Amino acid sequence: MTATTMDLHRSLSSRYSDPPAQVDDIDGTDLLRSMVGRGSCRSFQDAQVPSEVIDLLCATALAAPTKSDLQQRDIIVLRSPSQRQALADLVAGQAWVAGAPMMIVFCGNNRRQRLLHDWRQVPFANDHLDAFFNAAVDAAIALGAFVTAAEALGLGCCPISAVRNEAAAVSDLLGLPDHVFPVAGLTVGYPSEPITVSKRLPLKMTCHTDRYQEDGLKEAVRQYDLDREAAQPYPAQRLRAKFPDSQSYGWSEDKVRQYSQPERADFGAFVRSKGFVLD
Repeated sequence: MTATTMDLHRSLSSRYSDPPAQVDDIDGTDLLRSMVGRGSCRSFQDAQVPSEVIDLLCATALAAPTKSDLQQRDIIVLRSPSQRQALADLVAGQAWVAGAPMMIVFCGNNRRQRLLHDWRQVPFANDHLDAFFNAAVDAAIALGAFVTAAEALGLGCCPISAVRNEAAAVSDLLGLPDHVFPVAGLTVGYPSEPITVSKRLPLKMTCHTDRYQEDGLKEAVRQYDLDREAAQPYPAQRLRAKFPDSQSYGWSEDKVRQYSQPERADFGAFVRSKGFVLD
């Protein structure tokens, strides 16, 4: 077994309580190790990412799969410091975003498809939820490909779903027309400190064979909470004014507290304002 393969399996073991069996003598383990050992970066060096590197990463991301070759995703690179600051101001409660040397927004774009129909004078026959969903998934695929490529080059990234908290304001800032909408932001830069690798739920609970199953889920989550708390304790408990302090504060309690508060309840109205029918 090569040193790279051993590093890959060490990364898998640190990520999962039930890592897959070791696979020896395969190509591409450098990339797999990068993907398995990744973590979100929220602290960056004071160094700009060269424009040509960003351009290369955008081209790489847009080479990723797209539904039926429709290519319903766009990338907006905020090269202007004033635009980056304006976006950071819209992302409430995440002050670290302003320190990122580069910000990018991934958008779903169903507009081009509709323009094709207008130009060819053919009715657009799919004005329902799937038109929005396809574009959102296309953007998400491109986002994942960009992150993988960027981290393979030694960059750090962190997706920002909070751009949807102020979707209308972000849309105005970026000049998004009807049927184009923000899916997620992304900060990009060179990490200033080691990346933290978060443990994931056991593969037996999230990777299924033939049919979905939940046997043993509650116990698996309980054990995952304990493992996660021991390896990566939360620095603070959420919403302490609403919930009593917990002696054992794990992943499941943190997520329940997070989603006990309404988030983006107006996002559906925003999407409809962009011309989408969500039936």
